[in-house]
Amino acid sequence: MSDRNPGAGVARVGAFTAGCLLVSNAVGSGIFTTTGFQARDLGDPVAILLLWVAGGALALAGAMSYGELGAAIPRVGGEYVYLRRAFGPLCGFLSGWMSFTVGFGAAIAAAAMGFAAYLGALAPGTPFERAPTAVAVVLVWALTGVHLLGTEQGGRFQRWITVAKIGAALLGGAAAIVWGEGSWGHLSQGVPGVTPQLGSVSVALIFVLYAFSGWNAASYIAGEMHDPARNLPRALVGGTLFVTVFYLAINLAYFYALPPEALAADPVLPVAEKVASALFGDGAAALVAGLLCLSIAGACSSMIWAGPRVYQAMAEDGVVPAALGRMSSRGAPVISTVSQSVWITLLLFTGTFEQLVVYAGVALAVFSALGVSSVIALRIREPELERPYRVALYPFVPLAYVGASLWIALYTGLERPMEALLSVVTIASGLPVYWFWNRRSQSR
Repeated sequence: MSDRNPGAGVARVGAFTAGCLLVSNAVGSGIFTTTGFQARDLGDPVAILLLWVAGGALALAGAMSYGELGAAIPRVGGEYVYLRRAFGPLCGFLSGWMSFTVGFGAAIAAAAMGFAAYLGALAPGTPFERAPTAVAVVLVWALTGVHLLGTEQGGRFQRWITVAKIGAALLGGAAAIVWGEGSWGHLSQGVPGVTPQLGSVSVALIFVLYAFSGWNAASYIAGEMHDPARNLPRALVGGTLFVTVFYLAINLAYFYALPPEALAADPVLPVAEKVASALFGDGAAALVAGLLCLSIAGACSSMIWAGPRVYQAMAEDGVVPAALGRMSSRGAPVISTVSQSVWITLLLFTGTFEQLVVYAGVALAVFSALGVSSVIALRIREPELERPYRVALYPFVPLAYVGASLWIALYTGLERPMEALLSVVTIASGLPVYWFWNRRSQSR
């Protein structure tokens, strides 16, 4: 298989659009919905902020590693491509299966639930509040329709929605600190009776990593980029640094507005709305809820765009039906995109937001660790491979990411065994699918 993507066609995506895809993918429901859960489980604002710094450092290590992989192997598909090359077709297939069932499927479902929660808060007493699942389903299919229009149209939509949502969030955070009635003293307060424990820290890190999980988004469209050897590392590293600073600023605004005990109080999910109410009153809370709907919709859009590129690459390699790689005249993998949204719709009826985040987080931690470890495997197996970009401080940066991710997955499994077990079972369910399709392909 060529290092160049065989089905990419004419590259249309530049570094800025790829960076927008990353930023919009990462900055979705996670930062606006998970700090309350962390306050409930840890109780210490400083510990929570340090976890966001740690999450940013891990994401940056991953982004640097994927920058090397994507620059050397500029195909669509992300870690599916890297794992297949480094560890063989079965590992690559399970990565793609995880992306479909959990990595994109569950992550998009959780984000759509966050969108529905904020829209319901924006319009209380309406069907938007009474039927959140239906709202989430409509969002998923509306965005699916946008990206079925093609890469160029979807990329244009992604640029505009990313600029709009980041600009609105930055303005809101600045207004909170300049005009809001809060107190920096909240940073020295805690939740009575709650102290950080090893298990609760690991679960809190899953929420942080869920919020950062879009750090690798640009790698999924490497085969559609202009000069990926140069632009992909820029998009990955620059976008991840921006997201880290943005997340710290938003969390500081949260703790400026409310003490951790209030952030941890029910309802835990709409933390940003509670903060806006405390700072500016109920009218401002409604405005913030609207802006957050825009932000989460942008994240869903970016994942709905990126995910099908994995299944497209799998189809091009012959490990799934060829129909999943079929492209429209405008460059959209139609059947892959529709199939992904059908699965997301099913997930929306099966779990709560918190369950879906943990369910997805365990699998994402394991497979992103495997993806980053591909840097080391390919340095050993293919030293002659042209690498226009090399990860700094090799091998310490990829090893740090791999070790931390596996530690988080292990302790989260001990703390939340049901969600972790379901995640493992879902991934394992890909084994009979692989063997069936592999046997069928060989018999032809």
